[in-house]
Amino acid sequence: MRYAYAITTALLLGGATATLALQPAAQVAQNEPGAIQAVAPKPGAPMSFADMVAKLQPAVVNISTKQTIVQQQQANPFAGTPFGELFGGGQGGAPVKREGASLGSGFLISPDGYVVTNAHVIRPGAKGATVNSITVTLTDKKEYTAKIIGQDPDSDLALLKIDATGLPFVKFGNSAGARVGDWVVAIGEPFGLGGTVTAGIISAINRVTGQGGAYDRFIQTDASINQGNSGGPMFDLNGNVIGINSQIFSQSGGNIGIGFAIPAEQAKPIIDTFMKGGSLKRGYLGVGLGGPVDEDAAAALGIPKNRGELISRVEPGGPAAKGGLKVGDVVTKVNGKDVTPDQTLSYLVSNVTPGQVARLDVIRASRPTAVSVTVAERPSQEALAALVGGGDDGFSADDDDAPATGGAVAPTSGNALGLTVQPLTPAIARAPAVNVDATVQGVVIAQVDPSSDAAGKLKRGDVIVAVNGAQVRSAADVAAAVTAAKAAGRPQVLLLVQRARGPGAFVPVKIKG
Repeated sequence: MRYAYAITTALLLGGATATLALQPAAQVAQNEPGAIQAVAPKPGAPMSFADMVAKLQPAVVNISTKQTIVQQQQANPFAGTPFGELFGGGQGGAPVKREGASLGSGFLISPDGYVVTNAHVIRPGAKGATVNSITVTLTDKKEYTAKIIGQDPDSDLALLKIDATGLPFVKFGNSAGARVGDWVVAIGEPFGLGGTVTAGIISAINRVTGQGGAYDRFIQTDASINQGNSGGPMFDLNGNVIGINSQIFSQSGGNIGIGFAIPAEQAKPIIDTFMKGGSLKRGYLGVGLGGPVDEDAAAALGIPKNRGELISRVEPGGPAAKGGLKVGDVVTKVNGKDVTPDQTLSYLVSNVTPGQVARLDVIRASRPTAVSVTVAERPSQEALAALVGGGDDGFSADDDDAPATGGAVAPTSGNALGLTVQPLTPAIARAPAVNVDATVQGVVIAQVDPSSDAAGKLKRGDVIVAVNGAQVRSAADVAAAVTAAKAAGRPQVLLLVQRARGPGAFVPVKIKG
């Protein structure tokens, strides 16, 4: 029957060939019946996961912590009155200690007790909490006290060590070869129930979740991942660890089929560094990012969307400043690699060795250029927070406060943006309604036309630092940038705006008329 079937197929194909010679073939749907053959499992792929799981599950562990949480009580408003005993006995403000705990998963990567997990599994779970002990429990219920060899909040990875030998362990695989649609198996300890196995497919690779940072790249899966699965391994069908289950997307806190794992290719170098007793060193530019080039930014700048990231701040004296990068620049490539939503500027720079020179392809004021930056070592999270400063960007505030103005107030050319601006002087910068750092340069908005696109986006007292990447110092500079955008046929411009002490923000504004 196989032979006869083959002959029939060949005849049918021959007939089709003759037909094709006479007339063009009609285009058919990609999934037309018969166009796709049923895909048989790859050689060695199991009809059941049972045999594979039996070998792998002993290497997966439960991780629990005991924590002490110190909470500051609110002061008793009735202290010193006859009602004081009814509302706290006069103890107002005294700190209270309570015990806490956390649960997660992990996996052994060596027979002598090295365990990989997520950093958030072993870190304090609340403000004022300290971790007193970490316990690793094997599948045979044996418990071991673990010590921390290394942890990295940026990548959410940690390496622990327990005193034991002859333990079952697993190895990292190559996540770079993973494809959307591949089968994966997740093993962990959700909700402290004990070893739990789930299976699914890879839903996406290099998934950016929007949380930002150098490690916002995940394998997305529909394999069920729940609270307590964090730190557990994701296996391919060869039994290799291709991911570390890290987080889920959920509005209820439970699994809805959208889970994320840290790729092995990203995790293994960090774990190897911990194993060798080394410290992590990542590249650093010293810039603030204004986000990717979205549709509005692309329309304003006349460049393709989703190609590049905007620079909203350049740290004075930092690597980027020394290399000539400027506020308003759009960085499109790092050492020849495209900056995209899936391959962010933070990710590319963090993987440049500190001390090396990186070539950055840049679009500045609508013109392509390039700068060379000697990449520095990324500071700690605490140092970065102190460097950048905190505070909301304030772009939800109303426009009731006017700046203390001085000097001539001039509108933009033809008031094409619906804005009236004036130069930013040191006195205006110090005014309570403006309150920007003395290093900020630009023009301050004195009036917003309520019928313009800028209304609701900008307010009096906002400082415009740049228009379409061109820095502005006067109303004439703004007018020139708007005129250039109109001449290029662009419907809007992209303003870099500083509001008070918050981070700079890029705001698209349509050109009137």
